[in-house]
Amino acid sequence: LLCVMGVDISFVKDSVTEACAAFVILSYPDMKEVHREVELVEMKLPYISGFLAFREAPLILPLIERVRKEKPEVFPQVILVDGNGILHPRGFGLACHLGLVANVPTIGVAKTFLNVDGLTEAGIKDFAHGKLKEKGESVPLIGESGKTLGAIFRTSSGEGSFKPIYISVGHGLSLETASKIFLNCCHYRIPEPTRQADLLSRDFLRKL
Repeated sequence: LLCVMGVDISFVKDSVTEACAAFVILSYPDMKEVHREVELVEMKLPYISGFLAFREAPLILPLIERVRKEKPEVFPQVILVDGNGILHPRGFGLACHLGLVANVPTIGVAKTFLNVDGLTEAGIKDFAHGKLKEKGESVPLIGESGKTLGAIFRTSSGEGSFKPIYISVGHGLSLETASKIFLNCCHYRIPEPTRQADLLSRDFLRKL
């Protein structure tokens, strides 16, 4: 594993259709930037909870294909996606869509939890808060069906508010491998690839 990518979409202020799609490719595991791209895009579909992939994937995929064609030497082996993988009400979130269509291993990285398979955000937080004491600790997310859907991680230290990160397999790797890559990318609460992509998109919009 040599390179990882983070992708993000940020909206133009006061607009529900104009947005900025960005990605950053970092070397792994030292997290040094090797390539970035950003562009304005127009959302064709409204936001509907649970259907984010249909809105965002068509805008992100061309960026992925562009770097595959024009910068193959830095094309990532893994993409970290600001969204869910199989930890999703329909078992197939944005990270799954992107990974399958682009044929690249993906990891879903979510800051909020979609209730799924008997699991609720409040219940998961209460359960995990007492177990995750140190930065880097995690517990698996197992639904009522008995299926392991992902993992909840503590990625920050201190006694402040508990703000976990939920990760899940998107495409092409195991949860064990996804967890290892995710942790190696975390310098702060959010893994560097998606954090840097978010910063890039927001900075681009501020300069418009």
